[in-house]
Amino acid sequence: MPVFVLAGLLVHCVFLASIFDIYFTSPLVHGMTPQQTLLPSPAKRLVLFVADGLRADSLYELDSNSTPRAPFLRSILENNGSWGISHTHVPTESRPGHVALIAGFYEDVSAVAKGWKENPVEFDSLFNESKYTWSWGSPDILPMFAKGASGDHVYTFCYTAESEDFGAQDASRLDTWVFDHVKSFFNSSRNNQTLYSALNEEKVVLFLHLLGIDTNGHAHRPNSREYKENIRKVDEGVKEIASMLENFYGNDGKTAFILTSDHGMTDWGSHGAGHPSETLTPLIAWGAGVNYPQRVTSQFFEDNFLKEWKLENLKRLDVNQADIAPLMASLIGVPFPLNSVGTLPLEYLNNSAHFKAESMFTNAVQILEQFKVKMTQKKETTLSFLFMPFKPLSDSEQINLLKKTRLYIQQEKYEEAVSLCKALINLALEGLSYYHTYDRLFLGLSIAMSFVGWTAYVILVIIKTHTNLTKAAQSHDKEPTILLYGFAFVGMIIAFFLLIQTCPWTYYVYCLLPVPVWYAVVKELHVIQELAANLLSLHFGRSMGFLLVCALGIEILVFSFFYRSTLTVGLLVFAGWPVITPLWVQAKTTALIWILLCVLLAIFPLMPVVGREPNIPLVIATGLLTLLISCSSLASLCKSKNKYMNNEDLIIQFYQMLSIALSTYVVSSTHNSLQNKQGLPVLNQIISWTTLVSSSVLPLLSPTFLFQRLFSILLSLMSTYLLLSTGYEALFPLVLSGLMFVWINMEQEALQHYGLSRKPKLAVFNFSYATDIMQFRQLHLDDVRRSFFFVFFIVTAFFGTGNIASVNSFDPASVYCFLTVFSPFVMGGLLVLKVVIPFVLVSCAFEAVQVTTQLSSKSLFLIVLVISDIMALHFFFLVKDYGSWLDIGTSISHYVLVMSLTIFMMLMNGLAQLLTTRRLELSRKTKHHFT
Repeated sequence: MPVFVLAGLLVHCVFLASIFDIYFTSPLVHGMTPQQTLLPSPAKRLVLFVADGLRADSLYELDSNSTPRAPFLRSILENNGSWGISHTHVPTESRPGHVALIAGFYEDVSAVAKGWKENPVEFDSLFNESKYTWSWGSPDILPMFAKGASGDHVYTFCYTAESEDFGAQDASRLDTWVFDHVKSFFNSSRNNQTLYSALNEEKVVLFLHLLGIDTNGHAHRPNSREYKENIRKVDEGVKEIASMLENFYGNDGKTAFILTSDHGMTDWGSHGAGHPSETLTPLIAWGAGVNYPQRVTSQFFEDNFLKEWKLENLKRLDVNQADIAPLMASLIGVPFPLNSVGTLPLEYLNNSAHFKAESMFTNAVQILEQFKVKMTQKKETTLSFLFMPFKPLSDSEQINLLKKTRLYIQQEKYEEAVSLCKALINLALEGLSYYHTYDRLFLGLSIAMSFVGWTAYVILVIIKTHTNLTKAAQSHDKEPTILLYGFAFVGMIIAFFLLIQTCPWTYYVYCLLPVPVWYAVVKELHVIQELAANLLSLHFGRSMGFLLVCALGIEILVFSFFYRSTLTVGLLVFAGWPVITPLWVQAKTTALIWILLCVLLAIFPLMPVVGREPNIPLVIATGLLTLLISCSSLASLCKSKNKYMNNEDLIIQFYQMLSIALSTYVVSSTHNSLQNKQGLPVLNQIISWTTLVSSSVLPLLSPTFLFQRLFSILLSLMSTYLLLSTGYEALFPLVLSGLMFVWINMEQEALQHYGLSRKPKLAVFNFSYATDIMQFRQLHLDDVRRSFFFVFFIVTAFFGTGNIASVNSFDPASVYCFLTVFSPFVMGGLLVLKVVIPFVLVSCAFEAVQVTTQLSSKSLFLIVLVISDIMALHFFFLVKDYGSWLDIGTSISHYVLVMSLTIFMMLMNGLAQLLTTRRLELSRKTKHHFT
């Protein structure tokens, strides 16, 4: 079985990784020649302000008293420049956002995991093409463009990483630091002739990365006073810098300014997915070469922003985020970044028709170069008789379009030339996408075959080893060698085809995986035949009804990813389960408690999603309630003089209660400190990390009697969970655990239905002796319901705490008891831990259900694996990389979540066994009794 679990983990890791290779791989190609417009550029220098985490609506909307939030920028877009919305792509993170802005291409979704500080791949950027670039801001962003630049002409000035503190007195000081350093830099240049001369050169870029807004958004949410006040400070800073630069350069009219953002932010202060609040960012351009405001009487957009922002009469010019890179390159006359896929937004340019046509032609040739390199690469790695070229852009068609465009420019038919360039760009981008997704169909089919094969194999393992359906299955020991040779031959053919096409190593994994999986299935042919014979002998209507109920149950689980309220309906149905079974008569009190707790748990999926305002008094009340429950438990143990408990066990429980009390205090103290902008107290931080470490050890010191061990696990995990809570979700593990305790009792009662004579007393049931005292039974149909309950509770454990089916559903405020300084991987790890804690509680209860219902620890879990794999296959076919970025982001999130849940459940199964059966001995005097 360990081999099977390891194989299952590997297979599921491949399934999870495959989504990024099939749908989201790096679009980069190398080997293109730089393309540049030869006409003189309108600007000598460009100033790029990136207000990290700034939402479009937060900048453009008016305050409650109808005054602009950013008066200077509002006056610019009304009187001096052009404006619009920049549409970003998933993932809406700082690194991919800046790459799109400055290099003009969209990194693949997995880039978010490659780190912020290093360049995982080499790419060209506007900074690299400039003569000099000076940049000020965050150490997480600036170095990646300096490191990727050729030569020594990109200079960075960063504050320390420790400055990025979400609990700091005022995060806007990060932006003040940038503005102050830019001013002092220019002042000092007057006394440095070399620097002064360099600043007066052409093709100069000044990059100001402003992180304060993003930091305040994470710490206080975008609708907070701090976030809005930070926007005001940025507006003032931009005004001062623009004025200072105009004076420095003697108002020469050769400076272009662009203000935008890398991504937006959700109402609850996170980003990463495709919600409009994350993908809609502002773009304001003014200065040399930029168009003045264009007055219009009417304009149509699907949203109602223009009316809300009182900007109906000013032309809104929307762009894709990658379009900003060619715009900046065109303004200062540098070659377009080699990997850029942006289309030059001509309406932002204030220049001659000839300049626009030439710039557009350069843009078209630059994208066409990428298409040609991509096509050549794919041609070289595909057998000639299998290669299918992109027909709309054949070699002859390319030459024809380029010649025609050049002729139009010579004949001064600039509009026709621009129109043809746009058509060529669209075709080249389509062609790039075509070759980029060239292998998608066969990779997708390979993974789908592996999915189906794996699920079929698990079903066969269940039937063969845990049921009585195939009694003769054990007699077939020797398998025909010809079958092995046949599958080996197929594998060799696939490997040979991949080898001669020089495919990446991951292709071998995806394409060869179905071979051993299906070999394992076909090897059990006799089991399939016996199963088919058994099924044919069953009542057809009953069999179909059972399959229909199973399919409906899985669809409800899938539906819950789109609508959390589905879980409420499911829990209310669960509440009625005892009423339609003998349990209502058999154990009425237990059944009534079950109904009550199901109804209580059903409330949580209806509660607001992440983004709620913190409710610290509720977290404190939950801590006190947990303390009260543990006190009453301790009192009852002392009162009963339980012979299975000794003084050491009581000390362990007392320490866990102390840990709960300390956690409650830390939550209250930290919240007050952050509210008063005094930062995170060091003592609180020490207590939090100590609690986190101790919570994983303390349950292993408690007795292994069923309820005592489960209660110990609950107390330890609750102490950590309280530290990670900000609102009503703190109550969730308590209600969930209550339901889990009752579930164990209910399943024990349900065993009587099968007339099992032995029913051990749960009060004295010992996990560590479970395997010695039990005679494992075979699976019944009712065990499918038990497995479904488990999967349903696992899904409820995720959505019940306010999460939504998206990778951006985590509230960063949850980790403030542990750290407030920006550290993406530590914060991410803590947020994952918060999600995992309810999973552990459910998994431990499921382990208890398995052993108390006389099942081996693996049999029920195999059914769970089948249910979750069918769900995962469902979401695999729902993944899309087209449509709105909200749809794309949601489809990725769903698949990643359900695959992560499956992998987690496999790991949780092992962790639950460890937490329930193992005990660390502190003293040799400790004795165990069992009756």
